[in-house]
Amino acid sequence: MTTEQIIDVAAGLILRPDGKLLLGQRPEGKPWPGWWELPGGKLEPGETVLQALARELDEELGIRVTQATRWVTYVHAYPHTTVRLAFCRVTGWEGEPRGLENQRLEWVDPAHAASVGQLLPATLPPLRWLRLPDTYGISNIGSPAGVPGFLARLDAALARGLRLVQLREPGWPEGPAAPSLHDALQQVLQRCRAAGARVLVNSIHPQDWWREADGVHLRSADAAALDTRPLPPENHWVGVSVHDAAQMTQARALGADFAVAGPVAQTASHPGQPGIGWDAFVAMNRDAGLPAYAIGGQTMDTLATAREYGAHGIAAIRGVFGA
Repeated sequence: MTTEQIIDVAAGLILRPDGKLLLGQRPEGKPWPGWWELPGGKLEPGETVLQALARELDEELGIRVTQATRWVTYVHAYPHTTVRLAFCRVTGWEGEPRGLENQRLEWVDPAHAASVGQLLPATLPPLRWLRLPDTYGISNIGSPAGVPGFLARLDAALARGLRLVQLREPGWPEGPAAPSLHDALQQVLQRCRAAGARVLVNSIHPQDWWREADGVHLRSADAAALDTRPLPPENHWVGVSVHDAAQMTQARALGADFAVAGPVAQTASHPGQPGIGWDAFVAMNRDAGLPAYAIGGQTMDTLATAREYGAHGIAAIRGVFGA
C-alpha cells in the first residue's frame, strides 16, 4: 500500500490598492492548459512559504515581493495529485508583472473572476474568502436601555467602513414583559443593509433570526453538536468560534465560511484570564482550510499584526464599537 505524496505549493493573491487581483492563464505544455490560476509554485527543500513565493513570483512575473503575509492553508485533491496550497496575500512589490512563462495575465475583480475563463478548482475558495471584510464587529447592546447608544456606535463604525456585524446578546432580559431583542435586530439590519454590511446572528438566538439576517455565528458547543452546515451557502454565511485545533477541524467539516479563533490576548470582558498568544493562534490556524479572525484584545491598531500571524482580520467588541 502506497501513501500519496502531498505537494506543497505557495500561491500568491497579488492585490492592487483598487482591489483587483492578478490571475495567470496556464500555457500549453502544462497540465490544465488554458485554465486560469493564482501565480506561485512548489516549495523547494529548505524553503519557507514566503521564500518560495518570492522566488516563484520573480521567476514567473519578474517582480520583487516587498510585502506579503501568509493567509490560509488549504488542501485540494486533483484527479492525479494532492496539493497543500499556502495562500498568501501580496500587497507590495517592485516591477510590473509580466508573463515570463508565456502565460497571459489579467487583473480581475475577485467577485467576477470567472469572466476571464475557466478557473482552476483550487482557485475558487480564496476568491470566495476575499469577500470577507477584514473587521468583524460583535454587538454590545446589553439591555433595552442600551439600544440608542449602540445604534449610534454602529452608525459610526459603519461610516468608518465596518461591513460585518454579529448580533450577540446573551444577557438580554427575558420574559413576556421584556422589550424585544428582535426589534433591536430589525434596527441593526436596517442600518447595516443601507451601508452594504452583513449581519450574522449568534447561535444563542432563534434560528428564524439566522435566516432573516445574513447567517449565523455558531458557538463552539453548538458547532460540535452539528453534522452538517446549518444554512445554505448560496444566501448565508456561517462563522464558528474556535478555541483549539479540534474545534477548527469541526468548523471546516461543517463547511463554515470562516472561524473566529482565540482569545489571543486578555480581554476586558474576561479580566484575569490570559489569552492563548500568537504562537498558539498560528498553530491552531496552520491547517485550518478556511480564513480565521483573531479575537481577544484586538483593535484596528492590531490588524496589521494579526495579518502577520496569518489572521484574515480581527473580531472585537470594544475594539470596534467602543465601551
